[in-house]
Amino acid sequence: MSKCAIIDSGTNIFHLLIAQADPSQPNGWREIQRDRALVFLAEEGIERIGPAALSRGLEAMHRFRQQVVAHHIALADVRAFGTAALRTAQNAPDFLQAVEQQTGIRLEIISGQREAELIFKGVRQAVPFVEEGALVVDIGGGSVEFILARADQVFWQQSFPVGATVLYHRFHQSDPIAPAEIAALRAYLELELHELWAALAQCPPHTLIGAAGAFDTLNEMLNPPKEQLALHGRIAREGFERLYAQIVSSSLAERASWPNLKPERRLTIVVGMILIRHLLERTQVREVYASKYSLKEGAVAEWIESRKHSRGQIR
Repeated sequence: MSKCAIIDSGTNIFHLLIAQADPSQPNGWREIQRDRALVFLAEEGIERIGPAALSRGLEAMHRFRQQVVAHHIALADVRAFGTAALRTAQNAPDFLQAVEQQTGIRLEIISGQREAELIFKGVRQAVPFVEEGALVVDIGGGSVEFILARADQVFWQQSFPVGATVLYHRFHQSDPIAPAEIAALRAYLELELHELWAALAQCPPHTLIGAAGAFDTLNEMLNPPKEQLALHGRIAREGFERLYAQIVSSSLAERASWPNLKPERRLTIVVGMILIRHLLERTQVREVYASKYSLKEGAVAEWIESRKHSRGQIR
């Protein structure tokens, strides 16, 4: 049976998903393998990728290439996407060229709109949408994608350069973060997200669905391990508020001692939680969910559809 490989080259983490077409599964495919590499492209700022980050990125792509070969996947069935950091960095073309020359994998830098489109196609496979509609939020390192939608219809979508790494470098200077820094961050979000606030006024969502980043952390820190095996987890508002107070008042050293907080989240989780809380206050949604699926799974869904289309043309 056919397999595909999806690579999501994010600002902080590179992800690999290998999937196999399987009509017996609800979404038409099943997971074969996942891998992730901590790359931190924006550790020296999002405008330029530093030498160490470039080296880590190339190392990750070589490792992913080895797994693609091991699974006998043709390069035509490898889809690799570059997002916020690679959209912004002046030397991103150098990285793309090196990746293609050394691995044969062509990395496609996608727009924020295209990123949001793939995120939505991933999330709707994991979370049941209500008729009233939902706000889908994907907090990356360099950008955040917002989608207002029902399961079968997108009303509005936009990408904003307010990712967790960007907010951390701009606002989180004290340890713990100072009240003045929190106030400045929230004021910045009010200005930067004015198009989102206008869209929410036109189409108020019933549900907020978070994918990746800080929402993964919420699911891991608030829900028991058994519930984390599901494709989505419910985030209780009471639990969120307790965790928000704990995280925002914590120091980096304290967060480093928490066993259920991944090391790569220790720096940016504070600003991520402030962003989520600001959204909750602005939307007044009734339910909050964390989705296990996002861009990668959306790309798999597109691959499945392309196979169906190709078979239809052959017939």
